[in-house]
Amino acid sequence: MSDKSMSANESKLDKVLAEARDYKASREKGYREQALKLYPWVCGRCTREFTHKNLSELTVHHRDHNHDNNPSDGTNWELLCLYCHDNEHSRFEELIRYGSTKEAKQDAATFNPFADLKAMMKK
Repeated sequence: MSDKSMSANESKLDKVLAEARDYKASREKGYREQALKLYPWVCGRCTREFTHKNLSELTVHHRDHNHDNNPSDGTNWELLCLYCHDNEHSRFEELIRYGSTKEAKQDAATFNPFADLKAMMKK
């Protein structure tokens, strides 16, 4: 492939990526701003509170996972911190990939790394 055709492909790719970023930013700005006005700045899962200083760490989660479903009353949104938002999407991806895990409950972990801490501290 010649340098000319590679640069043409790269410029097309750059243009498509820039358009996608612009579309995403404009779409998010609309519903993000609305959600921040509707809801208190608290994560809906871990209840971490946010201020203007760390507000960028608070995301708008779409409950039905459809990012184009943005009713103005906010019924499809909830505010989640970055960590809870990532966890929610991971859980959703696992549900899609593996199906429901409600029937196959996993036993709680029983290992306690601090079980003998008192004895170790005496040494």
